[in-house]
Amino acid sequence: MLTSILIILFLAVIIGLVLGFSSVQFKVEGDPIIEKIDSILPQTQCGQCSYPGCKPYATAIAKGDADINQCPPGGEKGVRALAELMGVEYKPLNESHGISKPKAIAFIDEDTCIGCTLCIQACPVDAILGAAKQMHTIIEKECTGCELCLPPCPVDCITMEPIEENAENWKWKYPVYSIAVSEKKVNN
Repeated sequence: MLTSILIILFLAVIIGLVLGFSSVQFKVEGDPIIEKIDSILPQTQCGQCSYPGCKPYATAIAKGDADINQCPPGGEKGVRALAELMGVEYKPLNESHGISKPKAIAFIDEDTCIGCTLCIQACPVDAILGAAKQMHTIIEKECTGCELCLPPCPVDCITMEPIEENAENWKWKYPVYSIAVSEKKVNN
């Protein structure tokens, strides 16, 4: 009995050491510039930039396949932040991808909703709750305001309601400092 417990303990220690060594030795690190670009993007997953979400768009920007001005939800502030990060000149928002709008969340008129589930299938962040032939509702904390639920609704029971800035949803706007390198002549 004691021998079998010691054998199992020994095997557990050996397997743990092998797994620990493997996790350090074969660690896969992501591209830090992609992570920085992705953190600037608004994470609406709306697809207005012609990419299926914010992470693929960030990857395309980092590779040089996409321009920095294709994200309407990010607006002018997002484009300026991306331009500064990438060290390129600012370009105005490309309106062929949409226009910048105030942040809003979807609202479903539950009296009109027929329970078709088309909006549930269209939502990229699963912010709509409901079942077939039952009324649906929006999980406000999850809704990103991407408007992808609007086109598939056959009865137009979904509207976008603007969000007023208040203490619960207000976010600190980080100051942006431009770093200028100045050369000083040293007189001997």
